[in-house]
Amino acid sequence: MEQITDKLYSWASLVDEETLEQARRSAAMPFVDPHVALMPDAHQGIGATVGSVIPTVGAVMPATVGVDIGCGMVAVRTQFSEERLRGSGRRLAQLREQIERAVPLSPGQHNRMVSGAAAAAVARLEALAEDDGVRPAAFAKHWRRQLGSLGGGNHFIEISADEQGDVWVFLHSGSRGVGNRIARHFIETAKRRTSARPIALPHRDLAYLTDDDAAFHDYLAHLHWAQEFARLNREVMKEWVIDQLGRFMGAEVERVEEVNAHHNYTAREEHFGKQVLLSRKGAIDAHEGVPGLIPGSMGTASYVVTGKGNEMALRSAPHGAGRAYSRTKARRTFTQDDLRRRMSGIEYRDLPDFVDEIPDAYKDIDAVMADAADLVSVDHTLHQLLNVKGQ
Repeated sequence: MEQITDKLYSWASLVDEETLEQARRSAAMPFVDPHVALMPDAHQGIGATVGSVIPTVGAVMPATVGVDIGCGMVAVRTQFSEERLRGSGRRLAQLREQIERAVPLSPGQHNRMVSGAAAAAVARLEALAEDDGVRPAAFAKHWRRQLGSLGGGNHFIEISADEQGDVWVFLHSGSRGVGNRIARHFIETAKRRTSARPIALPHRDLAYLTDDDAAFHDYLAHLHWAQEFARLNREVMKEWVIDQLGRFMGAEVERVEEVNAHHNYTAREEHFGKQVLLSRKGAIDAHEGVPGLIPGSMGTASYVVTGKGNEMALRSAPHGAGRAYSRTKARRTFTQDDLRRRMSGIEYRDLPDFVDEIPDAYKDIDAVMADAADLVSVDHTLHQLLNVKGQ
C-alpha cells in the first residue's frame, strides 16, 4: 500500500500517472471522507477511476459508479470434474453452441419474450419499482426483454475448472441498456445541478448530487433498482447455463458452492466510525469473511476469494485484471492470430470482434492478485475450458 496524498491510498503497483491524477481529483472533493482507496487493477475511467473506492458524506457522484450499474460476476461450483466433462463423448464446441443458443447475446431489444426464471425476476423488479417509486420504463421501454442478456465488451460466460479439477459455471454481466440509461440521465442531472453552484469542479464528470436535493434520493432509488436488475440478470443467465451444462452431461447439476458479487455500485456502510455512501467502481466488497470473485481476462486465470476486511482499503478488493490498452489501441496492436495463440486449448468463438479482449490488453492478473494479498485470500484458482462472449 502506498499513500499518494492525505486522502488517496493505492494498492496498485501497475499504474500510470494519468490514472493517479484522475484518482487525486476524485479524492480532493470536499465531501470525500475519509479517503479514496485505489485498487490493484486501477485504470482510467470516465470521470472516476475504474478500480477506485470512494466514500462520501452528504453527496454522491453518479460517475463514481459509472454507466454499467451493478455489473458483477456469479460463479457456481458443480459436482462435475474436468475429466468427466472432457470424457463426456461430446466436443466442448457443442456445449458452447448450446449456451449461445440458450442465452441471448445480442442487444436487449432483440431478445425473446421473458419466460421461466426471467419472468419471475421481472415480477420481482416490477414490485421493487412500485415500492420505491422507480420508473424503469421511462429510461428503457423494453427493459423486461433485456433481462437475461449477456452484453458485449468484457462480459462473458465461462465453463472453468479449479485446482482440484472441479467444474465451475462463471459469468460476468450488468444492468444492460436500462442501467446505462439510468446512469447517463443522473450523470447529466448532476452536471446541471453542479453548474448552478459557485464551486469549480476539477473535472466536469465529478458532478454531484447533495442529500438536500430530491434528485439525490431519486438517483439512489434508481441506482439500487438497477443493481438488483444486474444481480437478477446474472441469476437468470446462470440458470440457463446450468440447464445446458446438465443437458450436456446427461445429469442434473449439483450446486456445491455459489457466489454472486457486484463491482459497480453504491451502498451505505460504516468506515472509521462514520456512516458513508461507499461507491465501488470496479471493486468488490471484501469485508472479513465475505466471498468474492476476481476474473482475469479472456483466456487467463480467475479467482474465488474471501475478504480480509482491510479497513484502509475500505474493505474492498479489485474486480479483475484492469485494462492496460484501450480497446482502440488493442485493435491496432494485436491480431486475430495473436488471440488464437493466447486462447490455445480453450473453446471459444474465433471472431475478430474479440481481439480487443486479448489478455495482453489487460494487466497481468498474477501481479494484480499479488498486490491484493492484504485484501483477500484465494480459495480457488480457475482456468478456462470454454468461453462465450456477446457482440
